[in-house]
Amino acid sequence: MKIRQLSNITQDTVAAFERLLPQLTHARLTMAELEAIINSDNVFLFVAEEDEQILGTITLATYRTLSGLKAWIEDVIVDESKRGEGIGQTLVQFALDFAQGMGIQKIDLTSNPNRLAANALYQKMGLSRRETNVYRFETGLS
Repeated sequence: MKIRQLSNITQDTVAAFERLLPQLTHARLTMAELEAIINSDNVFLFVAEEDEQILGTITLATYRTLSGLKAWIEDVIVDESKRGEGIGQTLVQFALDFAQGMGIQKIDLTSNPNRLAANALYQKMGLSRRETNVYRFETGLS
């Protein structure tokens, strides 16, 4: 298995995300939307592959605030048929290393409390649970 940053989007890539995304969210992405993500200066989309098949993905978003450069890990998805094989851990570690290589010292990640295995993995990897409230405003636009 190898981890790589996506640099181009093909129909096979779109098909892989059509398979993976419903395992995490109701969102769907078009080829143009995936291309916009990989062409962003501050968003990095990584995939885990084996035999040219995408088995998982992770997104790393970076941003600068008054208190410094930070990152947020989003959309950690491992195909349900491949879970428990260390792919999630490899993806997360890759994203953490990538961010640290950029000089980022604070990297956040959220996970639904119902995702027991994912939460256990993040804690095992040394990520600490923050005592904070996360608030969201939704515009109602889809």
